[in-house]
Amino acid sequence: MSSPFQVPQKPSLRDLNSYQWFVFAMASMAWLFDCLDQQLFILARNDALKSLIPGADPSTIKLYGGYATTIFVAGWATGGLIFGSVGDRIGRAKTLTLTVLIYSLCTGLSAFSVGWLDFAAYRYLTGLGVGGVFGLAVALIADSLPGANRPGALGLLQALSAVGNISAGLISMLMAYLTSLGTIEPGTSWKYMFLIGAVPAFLCVFLQIKLKEPEKWVAAKAASKETGDKFGSYFELFGDVRWRSNALWGMVLCIAGVVGLWGIGFFSPELVGDVITKSLKGQGLSEAQIAGQKGYWIGINSIIQNLGSFFGMIAFAWVAQRIGRRGAFAIGFVAAFLMTFCYFRYFQSMSDLWMTALMGFFQLGLFAGFAIYLPELFPLRLRSTGTSFCYNVGRFIAASGPFTLGMLQQSLAAGAKNRGGSELDAFRDACCAMSGVFLVGLIAVYFLPETKGKALPE
Repeated sequence: MSSPFQVPQKPSLRDLNSYQWFVFAMASMAWLFDCLDQQLFILARNDALKSLIPGADPSTIKLYGGYATTIFVAGWATGGLIFGSVGDRIGRAKTLTLTVLIYSLCTGLSAFSVGWLDFAAYRYLTGLGVGGVFGLAVALIADSLPGANRPGALGLLQALSAVGNISAGLISMLMAYLTSLGTIEPGTSWKYMFLIGAVPAFLCVFLQIKLKEPEKWVAAKAASKETGDKFGSYFELFGDVRWRSNALWGMVLCIAGVVGLWGIGFFSPELVGDVITKSLKGQGLSEAQIAGQKGYWIGINSIIQNLGSFFGMIAFAWVAQRIGRRGAFAIGFVAAFLMTFCYFRYFQSMSDLWMTALMGFFQLGLFAGFAIYLPELFPLRLRSTGTSFCYNVGRFIAASGPFTLGMLQQSLAAGAKNRGGSELDAFRDACCAMSGVFLVGLIAVYFLPETKGKALPE
């Protein structure tokens, strides 16, 4: 008999059996390579558009960067809507493999773009695959792992996405180094970045073929023939007031984080690039040297931002398990707003890169909360559908973020020229103005339920 004074052992990922570890590894790899391809687009976006829209001024490049990001995020939203439902209907594992195949192939095809329109088309198709992965990976882990291990595993899955982002930064630095040596022609490194990003994701598909559907899902699907329960049905999701409320407020929760990240935070390479270019031009360096140095520091900035995000996601998961999901989100949204505003207002040189780490810590920390919290809001037959709806479909609204930033920046730039200001100052003002979107998440937190310590709704 155990002693009444014995401290109960906390659940650990070490308790998982070999197949549960395999499931976790495959879901994490799918999301890791997904994030690698997302980040490669962010890092290569500016150079790709300069090559595809020759002669365009910096303000126009930023505007079309907003367009490209909006199109990508819209594809992401569409993919989430489609594949989230498909995953509940035909199975998480096989649908996850399909989405990874789509985003890996289309990332590679982006390298062969010859103009703005086909580049945008490839980004939209990539977005379709990218959009399906998160909800499917989260549902697969939630339904395959023991309940006590679920929050820690999902928090770690999201934290590992930073490894994909950091890998993209390293690839960017390598391309910058090869450009400075003359091995790669200036202005073409973006093509190699997209090709490199396609390879590991494509290889991941062959491993995922061995994935099996979760036993819980298989049993529930078989029972549905007798009970009449519908899997992956949006009518079911919105027909029940509890799931409808969770879906709509969960969507608002995610919109705040996604617009803040994709509409503002992931434009940090543009800020860093402008600061670096301004500094290097004063030193009389050649265009090739400036391009190499700029790419190098943008890569460093990306790595630092994502190192911060890794620890931010681990920290958010810890806080969410200690004080609850709603409290963790309330703290996270306020902190993300303050840090984003300060970053775009006060970042002046490479000595300020510590600010990049803090912005990544607070902005991306929220996304660990999405991985842990969203599957706790929906029953098994709607888990992938509901999670994907909240995380991805809200991107139809979130897609306006980069577009709005580009338009606002261009408008402010025109006014700045009249006042003797710079386009860089206008860009800072636009980002600071939009950082208030993080505070919208506090409204959703108020209306959503606390799920800490509760079993998944089945």
